[in-house]
Amino acid sequence: MNDTNRPPGKTTIAPDVLLTIARLTTLDVDGVSRMSPVPGGVNRYLQKGVGEGVRILIEDDRTYIDLYLIVENDVNVREVSRNVQENVSRAISEMVGMDVGRVN
Repeated sequence: MNDTNRPPGKTTIAPDVLLTIARLTTLDVDGVSRMSPVPGGVNRYLQKGVGEGVRILIEDDRTYIDLYLIVENDVNVREVSRNVQENVSRAISEMVGMDVGRVN
């Protein structure tokens, strides 16, 4: 059968893929020391879309990302935060083609 006659399919991205992209991209930013635990106690491990230092929510085909991180001493927190937001948003958009609504 000729593949050109098939309608385009739908690609499903596992939440863990998004969590990993967000976490690794964050850790790659200069000034970020490490990820911090997501608030919520033991229940955070049972929630979908929650990983080490990252919480992701997908609504209306848009991705909303909350990052919990610890920055190094003597860095400009605002600058590091802005770099994290830009890099994570770009990584998600470029790697999986999803729209990013917000990175906090």
